[in-house]
Amino acid sequence: MKHLVFFGSDEIALPCLEHILAAHSTLFSLTAVFSQPDRPSGRGQKLLPNAIVSWAHRHSIPVFQPQRLDESTPDALRKLGCAAALVMAYGQLFKRPLLDTPPLGFFNLHASLLPLLRGASPIEGAIAGRFPATGVSLQRIIPRLDAGPIVDSEHIPLSPNETRASLREKIAAACLPLIDRALPRIAAADAPGAPQDETAATFTRKITREDSAADFHASAQDIAARVRALSPWPGVTFPWHNVLLKIGAATAEPFSENTPAAPPGTLLSADATGLRIATSDGTLRILELQRPAGKMLPTAAFLSGFPMQTGTVIESRPMPPLTRRSDDPPFTLSF
Repeated sequence: MKHLVFFGSDEIALPCLEHILAAHSTLFSLTAVFSQPDRPSGRGQKLLPNAIVSWAHRHSIPVFQPQRLDESTPDALRKLGCAAALVMAYGQLFKRPLLDTPPLGFFNLHASLLPLLRGASPIEGAIAGRFPATGVSLQRIIPRLDAGPIVDSEHIPLSPNETRASLREKIAAACLPLIDRALPRIAAADAPGAPQDETAATFTRKITREDSAADFHASAQDIAARVRALSPWPGVTFPWHNVLLKIGAATAEPFSENTPAAPPGTLLSADATGLRIATSDGTLRILELQRPAGKMLPTAAFLSGFPMQTGTVIESRPMPPLTRRSDDPPFTLSF
């Protein structure tokens, strides 16, 4: 039996880890888990382990939580007898000496159909970009961001109302058949992978608070998709008389012959059916709203304690792009 070491920090990988233990224990022994250090969490800001670390402890799997992967990490893998390493949402880059340590290789489960949506936020990028489909790619890791050869992939159709939460569930589930096909090949040293088409590459970046801005000069469909992509954090927000309101749910509606002509950002109506805001293309109907320190509420309940005057033109703020093509200028926000 060969030894497998897992690198990951996000609970999205838990179904995959459970599946490896249940279905592939004759191929690989899950020997150790590397994950991010414990972080402050909750009201008391106590140091708490992430879901991957807690899972490993429950299964009596050794855990390593270095601040950074350094020159000591290859030695640690050699001492563990690591034959192959599997990565999903770990949060650090891997350098060549580490990648060369496991004889069977380092492999990454990435939440897109590479070379599309490389980088930190492929799930959000697919939803905000209104993709008809996405998937999971298993790639050999090289010292370039998500650019390694693709061993296999799993296709995921997206619904028109896909949310970050629903797509995370689909990504987690799609990893299982992918692992079923790939682990035997990896164990047999028969998973070289196919080169990616660099001309087709697109890139994502880390999501920041700045991404919560709403620009009503965009289309209603684009704003609604961004709401689904970025809820619950950082969400999509707009200012109302110096109060920043967060949108919890919204839909896009086409202009009708009864829609009054109004500049983008104009509040057309505010009632139990939602807020209707004019955009450059269609009407954004907001179904849930939240004010600072308040709860997310259906619009009817929100308006009972926070009346909003129709005809007001709401300030638009630029929406930073979440993705870029290979020939676009680099992101100006933190990557």
